[in-house]
Formats: sequence, C-alpha cells, structure tokens
Amino acid sequence: MRSIWKGALTFGLVNVPVKLYAATEDHDVSLHQVHNADGGRIRYQRKCEVCGEVVAYADIDRAYDDGERTVVLTDEDLKALPAERSREIDVVEFVPSEQVDPITFDKAYYLEPDSKSPKAYVLLRETLERTDRTAIVRFSLRQKTRLAALRVRGDVLMLQTLLWADEVRQVSFPSLEDSPTVSKKELELSANLVESYSGDFDPDEFVDEYQKELRTLIEAKLEQGDAIDTDATFGRDEEETGGEVIDLMEALRASVEKSRQTKKTAS
Repeated sequence: MRSIWKGALTFGLVNVPVKLYAATEDHDVSLHQVHNADGGRIRYQRKCEVCGEVVAYADIDRAYDDGERTVVLTDEDLKALPAERSREIDVVEFVPSEQVDPITFDKAYYLEPDSKSPKAYVLLRETLERTDRTAIVRFSLRQKTRLAALRVRGDVLMLQTLLWADEVRQVSFPSLEDSPTVSKKELELSANLVESYSGDFDPDEFVDEYQKELRTLIEAKLEQGDAIDTDATFGRDEEETGGEVIDLMEALRASVEKSRQTKKTAS
C-alpha cells in the first residue's frame, strides 16, 4: 500500500505522527463504452465552449458562478486555504462507541505510526479499546474538511469518515403510522426463523455473485463469440413466484421448516 497523506493525530498536548492509507479497494471488472454498431470505443473530450479547443486536464481551473459574476479558483488558491494546509487530525471528543450511527459511515482509512517509537500510537489504541470509546476527529483531505470516527481494528487505528448530519435523510413513511398488531405466536415463529438462520458472520464466506458471473460471461464470449448460449453457460433456474404474503403465520411455519430441511441436507 502507498500512503496518501502524512500528518499528526493530536489530542490534548499529545502528538502522534501518522501516515494515512486507503483501507478498501475496488475489484469490479472494468468495462468501457462502445458504439453498438461497430464496436468503436466511446471517448469523452474536455472541450472549451469559447474557443472550441480540447483542453488538457493540467490547463483546467475551477470556478464559481453566482449568476452574474464568475470567480476562477486556481490550484494555488485552493492550496492556500488554512484548512487545506493543515496536517493535523484533531480529536474533538471521545464518545461511547454505540452512539456513532453506522448510517453515517463513509470511507475507511488505516493509520500507520510515522515515528521512531510507536508508543503514543499504541497508548491511544489501547485506551480506546479499554474504555470502549470512539474518537470523533476533524481533518482536511483532498480539498474537503472531514469529520471522522477514529477506532480500533485489530492492532491498527483506523479512520472512518462520517457523513455530515444534514447529508443523512430523515424519513417518515405514512404506511407505518398505524402499526398493525403482532401476535405472540407470530413473534415466536419469527424468533424461531431467526434462530434457524443464526450464525457467526465471516465476510470471507461471501462473494460478489454479479462480478463472478460477469467474469464467466466474458470468458464464455471470448471462447464462443456472440453465439453464446447463456442458459447453457449459467444453467436455468426455475423462476420463483413472488408476491405479497397473505397468510403470515403459514409463511413463517413454512420458512422455519425449509430452513431446518436445508440444514439437515447440508450436514
């Protein structure tokens, strides 16, 4: 991995030099657009609407237009902002971990200690673990002020950038205003169904089925051309009939029984 940012994590008078790394990566199959008539690649050009010339990315600035006036902002202008110049991740507060709503989680980054002695780094890591607290921090990255949760993953500190409060939509569905009554028996059967599907989460057990099938499709078309038989390539499943559940109790009983039979077959 290559670090994308260097600075210091600060809380109180404690200063922890760190490097920042992207914690995730995209493994999706890369596809590009082509003309369906002849297979020619579709390309987009950055063209100036004044002179009509194609403009290199290095020659492009940004601008703000209020409808009457335009202000051009160069890279030097943006780099001059105090927040952009800051190389600090400032701890704002330490909060109980359960208070950070997962809906606000955005991108994840690893922090590596960037000093001869990682003692301050290890001290903060162990303190967060023992107190079951998450540090809420502020820092600037790629021309944006970020709010983030600093937490522990294994033996590493990681940053999980957070959405701002006004970026999370508030919702109220009219259909839930008059909540229907759920019987004790329905709750019991539903709990049994949950129990029949219970297990320990292991992310390695799951794969991206769409990307797996996409790769299979690409390989088949490379071998067979456009005459590929997709039913033969993937097999044809009988279509399941769906629809709104009318008899909830019967559906719950059938689901519990199906789950039990599946587990018996697997064992």
